[in-house]
Amino acid sequence: MGARAEGGEPADLWYLSRLVECAARVLARSHAADLVFVGRSLDSMHDLLTGAYAGTPREGGRSLRRLPISLRGLYAEPSPRERSRLREHLDAAGLSPSALARRSRQVALTDVVSSGTTFDVLHRELARWIGESGEPWPVIRRKLRYVGVTVRGKTSPNHRRWQQSAGSAPWVRTLPAGHVVNVSLEFEVWGWLGNWQPKTAPSFARDRWFDEECDGPVRHPELPDALSDALALVEAGRSRAVRDELVRVLGREPAFAERPVRELAHALRHGRGGRRPARRSR
Repeated sequence: MGARAEGGEPADLWYLSRLVECAARVLARSHAADLVFVGRSLDSMHDLLTGAYAGTPREGGRSLRRLPISLRGLYAEPSPRERSRLREHLDAAGLSPSALARRSRQVALTDVVSSGTTFDVLHRELARWIGESGEPWPVIRRKLRYVGVTVRGKTSPNHRRWQQSAGSAPWVRTLPAGHVVNVSLEFEVWGWLGNWQPKTAPSFARDRWFDEECDGPVRHPELPDALSDALALVEAGRSRAVRDELVRVLGREPAFAERPVRELAHALRHGRGGRRPARRSR
């Protein structure tokens, strides 16, 4: 797989080392759960880990999935039509109540987080659907995790985090302790991933959920550059250098004491592959 898409500039992965560190911490703090990437902000982490997972033994069926929708504007009650379409997307990502109740592994929803409103809406709609379905919430709550990628800032215990807000704290308390956690990134990288980075597809907000044109091929001016980055990140993830760094960071995390995290580190260490990624500077 090449690192440059047709018509795109050569990939400039100036943020790679910090993305690798963040990805490893997401894996550790989710306790090596299956990951569902919400929206488009963490597409780069998905691409990197897709490469890293390639050629590794998949004990227990580890998976990476996308829920590539934007929930902006849904803080108020969605219309019945919007709620129905949202549930179709949740189902496609393996997040229906029946799928959650019957899965053998935990699943962690991850996204860049500022105020937490995306997770607020997402959990509200999941909880409502679970309640209507009759699936056992006590079973599902033990399998559901959230990992927010936040801007690195104060580490004082008195620093207020998004999950302590009035909109988030009530539902966070319905999950087991430690099932809603954060991983921090410097603002430069956080802002790049969440706000400025070219993406392979535009934001899929609710005003586009019923647009038939969205089912066709994606074409936009930034697509070649976005594809170049995506290809380069998958290639980097396959490299021995990136896999070794993922394992090194996993080993520093407290969750490394947990068997699923150690098994993931072992799979990354012994996976097929091993090319070193090409050096790229900003």
